[in-house]
Amino acid sequence: MRVVRSNTRDEILAAAARLFAASGYKGTSLHDIAVDVGCSKAALLYHFSSKEAILTELCAPAIADLEQLFGRLQTLAGERARAAAIEGFVDLSMRYRKEIQIIYGDLPSLLQQPALQNVHQMTIRICEILVGSDDSVATMIAAKLVLAGIPAIAFGIDYEDSRYSDEELRAALIEAANRALAPLSETR
Repeated sequence: MRVVRSNTRDEILAAAARLFAASGYKGTSLHDIAVDVGCSKAALLYHFSSKEAILTELCAPAIADLEQLFGRLQTLAGERARAAAIEGFVDLSMRYRKEIQIIYGDLPSLLQQPALQNVHQMTIRICEILVGSDDSVATMIAAKLVLAGIPAIAFGIDYEDSRYSDEELRAALIEAANRALAPLSETR
């Protein structure tokens, strides 16, 4: 009697997420994913045409939510845009910790993947919103630190320290981002 597995697609995605997080996108092969799932490479390719297709599927919800945030930010200006960008980016970073961990290690090369090319452009625009009218080097560096640091802390805390609730982590990330982006005169 042959057992039919109805959730092979979901198993492939879960295995790929685990392996990409552990070994990186580049360090994981389709064969590795198939072995982890317990299926043949042919069965894997029946569900996904390539490793890039798996990555696209894994990141699609996060990218869609980033696009929604980007759309909301387009309707705001000044401090309202900055506050919404910080809160929205913190929320995305916390909601998609595993996806961020997957792409973080291989970020430069993964941003070249067709599925992630718009992410880079949206992130540049969010950085511009965070900088606002203060285009000083210090503010630009602070904005880039905020954009790089929030995701790293969101997925790092998730695995390192369970002492913090998501609510505490969210509030601390927003406060830290606001402090980092405060005008220099306010921080002295």
